[in-house]
Amino acid sequence: MDLSVGMTGEKNEVVTDDRTAIKYGSGSVSVYATPAMVGLMEAAAIRAIDPHLPEGMSTVGTGLQIRHIAATPVGLAVRAIAELTEIDGKRLVFSVKAFDEKEEIGSGTHERYVINIRKFLEKAAAKK
Repeated sequence: MDLSVGMTGEKNEVVTDDRTAIKYGSGSVSVYATPAMVGLMEAAAIRAIDPHLPEGMSTVGTGLQIRHIAATPVGLAVRAIAELTEIDGKRLVFSVKAFDEKEEIGSGTHERYVINIRKFLEKAAAKK
């Protein structure tokens, strides 16, 4: 693997009705949902490392410690940035932050684990 601490990735989206707490069932207010923000943060982490993984390898999320600190209304753009801060074998740790057009809206850490896609899917299928 060609990974190094300091690698970064970014992902952007616009808050739509489909990305609100009401739609996700995570709240009763029409603002950007925490699960949507978490997904955006994970996508930023994936963008930081996926181009550097060998063929047949990927990562899966294994941990999150996130704070969602500010509400974002429908119509505003949001952006997540992930920075690889730790490599421990196949375990990767990222610092993640999210922003809307006005301010930081969330931050925390995200952990991912490098997997062999074929073996991972075989193990998952064995549960059937």
